[in-house]
Amino acid sequence: MAEKKGGDLKAFYVVLGVTALIAVAAFGWSASRSGLSGVATQPIDAILEAEIADIQALVDMAAGVVRGDPEAPIMILEFGDFQCPACQQFATEIKPQIDLAFVEEGVSRFVFHDFPLVRDHPHAFLAARAARCARDQGEQYFWPYHDRLFSLQSIWSVSQAPPLSAFENYAATIGLNTEVFEGCLRSDRYADVVSANMRLGRELGVNRTPTILVSKEGGRSAVRMVGVSNFEGFQEVIDRLLEEEDEGDGL
Repeated sequence: MAEKKGGDLKAFYVVLGVTALIAVAAFGWSASRSGLSGVATQPIDAILEAEIADIQALVDMAAGVVRGDPEAPIMILEFGDFQCPACQQFATEIKPQIDLAFVEEGVSRFVFHDFPLVRDHPHAFLAARAARCARDQGEQYFWPYHDRLFSLQSIWSVSQAPPLSAFENYAATIGLNTEVFEGCLRSDRYADVVSANMRLGRELGVNRTPTILVSKEGGRSAVRMVGVSNFEGFQEVIDRLLEEEDEGDGL
């Protein structure tokens, strides 16, 4: 099952036009550059600027977080930023409708990729790492933490300093081992993963959030939706892709 899902993801990114490929290596990067005693708050330049050699290495390193049936015919990819107001609107108003109508019904799988816009959102990279640290204690914790970050975005996003304590408090509210979570958050763990997400997004032409890419399995094209503001647009795109699939089956 895992091999099939990985292969599908690779094919999807190829369809989207990733022609440059990355060589993932030990970059010897140190989180101390953040100035916070080892806490990684910024992406790894060596990953963002590396010569590319292997697409599967980049896709594997980016490790998108999947929700739903891995064999669902439709794949929805989001490149999102936890400090982005438009992403907050998408996460709280539109994504729940997508989950109910498509993900829970087995029509689509949903894959989340981090794309922190670090120039405008100084805490977005740390927030992305925090969600990965939550997932570190089990897949079941990622989405509740994801939802908590977005629902409380207006509070932590205005912090003058990196909101470490706030992120640790959110971990406690969803039942995480806070000591383990704190050890992860106050390190450079997942800085490479989030940076690889950013690089993958750039290779796919992502420059705004949320950027949503929708494709059907085996398709040769994907629909790109940027700054999504309503559910109806999704309904139309997915219905059209499913109709194309049905027509193809009938040939």
